Amino acid sequence: MGRIEYISGGVCAPRGYTASGVHCGVRKNRAKRDLALIYSEKPASAAAVYTQNLVKGAPLTVTKRHLADGFARAIICNSGNANTCNANGEYIAEKTCELLAAELGIAPEDVIVASTGVIGQAMSMEPFERGIPELVKALGADSAPAAEAIMTTDTHSKEMAVSFTAGGVECRMGCMAKGSGMICPNMATMLGFITSDCAISPAMLAKALTEDVPGTFNMVTVDGDTSTNDMVAVMANGMAGNAEIASEGADYDAFREALHTLTVWLSRQIAGDGEGATKLLDCVVSGAKTLADARIAAKAVMGSALLKAAMFGADANWGRVLCAVGYSGADADITKVGVSFKSAAGEVTVCENGAGVDFSEELAAKVLSEKEIYILVSLGDGVESAEAWGCDLTYEYVKINGDYRT
Repeated sequence: MGRIEYISGGVCAPRGYTASGVHCGVRKNRAKRDLALIYSEKPASAAAVYTQNLVKGAPLTVTKRHLADGFARAIICNSGNANTCNANGEYIAEKTCELLAAELGIAPEDVIVASTGVIGQAMSMEPFERGIPELVKALGADSAPAAEAIMTTDTHSKEMAVSFTAGGVECRMGCMAKGSGMICPNMATMLGFITSDCAISPAMLAKALTEDVPGTFNMVTVDGDTSTNDMVAVMANGMAGNAEIASEGADYDAFREALHTLTVWLSRQIAGDGEGATKLLDCVVSGAKTLADARIAAKAVMGSALLKAAMFGADANWGRVLCAVGYSGADADITKVGVSFKSAAGEVTVCENGAGVDFSEELAAKVLSEKEIYILVSLGDGVESAEAWGCDLTYEYVKINGDYRT
């Protein structure tokens, strides 16, 4: 694989992209930006993955239509209102694209549209009519305002960029995402937007994204709820000047590696910033018969509310790990399972061959008091492994979601 280097600039790091974020009035709080834009100066190959929830936000339906030809120029996203379960939802999403396209001088079909926020809340065009001209005027090389504008209950923005080589040419890829609660995706997760200046065909871009998502975004769970608006969209405009990637090979592998680097980084950021979270949890399942078994077991462990609560309390209640593996549906022999907890404070083995072992409760408490905790599960049945990410379950999570609409 090629060398991946982290660089600054977020979604604006690749050549040919600008971004902006403004307050347009979807949110009542004027201090919060609520409308974001990412724009490519040239047509870009584009692909997306969407929520598997049967209840889908109107913007997803519109975006699917717009991406039918595999190309896009812009991404617009509002926060504060999900535009879901609204009778006029598709009209608003399409009209938003039309307004933006008119300001940018592009076709409405070249716009990817997204929304995040409260479900079932009435929405009007007024904020968009007022905000889109300002949004376009604000376009620039600073990606931070856009990354902030898509946030809901996030405590911080999430953006990163990398450089990599394809066909002997330096290419760049940038990303930003939002996600804090209602995260248990079955395709993507929350909202994630990725840009690249690498030249890659729409078909190979879609292939790269769909191959990557099952082991990254789909392995994040904060609260077990699959959002109605989950979407990850990627644009690649070819302005790096490399020969277009149109088939598998070394260049495609380099692109995939860069994409995977960013999606893993985003997955960890989203999990660690779960609503009310105090700890990032990382479950690594090894020794599985198949990759599917490893992923099923890891996701079940990470989705256990009982385990998440135990991690909040720094309680090494390893039985909750075995319980989750047992009901996960993974093909596993529980008499072979081992469990350890690991962090910067050390590592403690709590279970071997499906049974408890003597361990220091004092050491375990120290290990589980760190901000990042690894839950290591060995199935002892094969060579496949998988990783899932999540966070602890805290009093603050209940407080946030008991008063979400206000």
